[in-house]
Amino acid sequence: MSSIHGHEVLNMMLESGERYTRESLAAAIVARFGESACFHTCSCSGMSAPELVALLEQRGKFIPTGEGFTTHQDKICRH
Repeated sequence: MSSIHGHEVLNMMLESGERYTRESLAAAIVARFGESACFHTCSCSGMSAPELVALLEQRGKFIPTGEGFTTHQDKICRH
């Protein structure tokens, strides 16, 4: 099974223009990439959707809003 980079999730967030909670983002990730999808970043691998959400939050990739969070292009590393 192939692994999906966290950048793809951040780009999905940008494309949607929606605000998310941890739970709604994990659900959107599963809806887009499938229940059995596996995720990785530049430094971690083998993550589930909720684990990826937790890591992205820990790494400061989300911008808090009054009703959840979003992200911005500047939060996506380019390497």
